[in-house]
Amino acid sequence: MNPNSAYWQIISASVAGSSHEKQALPCQDAHIYREIDPHQFIVAVADGAGSASLADVGAQLAVKTATQLIEEYLSSVEDTATVDWNTQLLAVVNQTKQAIEAEADHRDILARELATTLILGVITDSTIAIVQIGDGAVVVEDQQGTLMALTIPASGEYLNETTFLVSPNALESAQIHVWSGMPKYLAIFSDGLQMLGLKMPEGKPHPPFFSPLFRFVETIGDRTEAEQQLISFLRSPRVNQRTDDDLTLILAAKMPSSAT
Repeated sequence: MNPNSAYWQIISASVAGSSHEKQALPCQDAHIYREIDPHQFIVAVADGAGSASLADVGAQLAVKTATQLIEEYLSSVEDTATVDWNTQLLAVVNQTKQAIEAEADHRDILARELATTLILGVITDSTIAIVQIGDGAVVVEDQQGTLMALTIPASGEYLNETTFLVSPNALESAQIHVWSGMPKYLAIFSDGLQMLGLKMPEGKPHPPFFSPLFRFVETIGDRTEAEQQLISFLRSPRVNQRTDDDLTLILAAKMPSSAT
């Protein structure tokens, strides 16, 4: 088998929570994933603040800006093994924060009206580099079956309080994790799924939640159909009985060369 023929299989979805649907509000989550090549992809997830009047705009701007910046940077790098991810990811977060502040100035509004969290990651066959501002989480399972959270929700003193990209302490509070290993599965999600997927407050992943999702992404045939099934799951009674928040979930599985 040729290991170079292995690839990442990825599906994703963002859906409005039941509380937003009842109020006819848009989904205030946003996400993007971009496949650079079969061995490398970029992900970004943002959750606009419920108190922000343009939360959906802020979330969309955050994921678009962050992924564009990191993709431009990667195009200039010959070997990602040499990258100082701590410095580079923090620089991208800072530039994304500035882009949101500039958009607020353009609209003549306060930046807090575009408040959003942000998770940005670069994933390769042997490294996962993540920066996170605010809540949500990144969970990985390695080839040996070890399930672990690379980031955990950043909560404030009060329930549902978190740090946003436009917060004064955003850069200082950033979680940056550079993990080296052999990843098999990956999940990135917004805070709407925290109570289902993580044991809080320690933030340990809940295996019965992730195991069927990882098996699902590994066995899909048609991506469009699979993403519709993922949307149906996020809108299912099982999920909506536990949360009425907007939901975003990105799932990835490293497919072996024999699957190609």
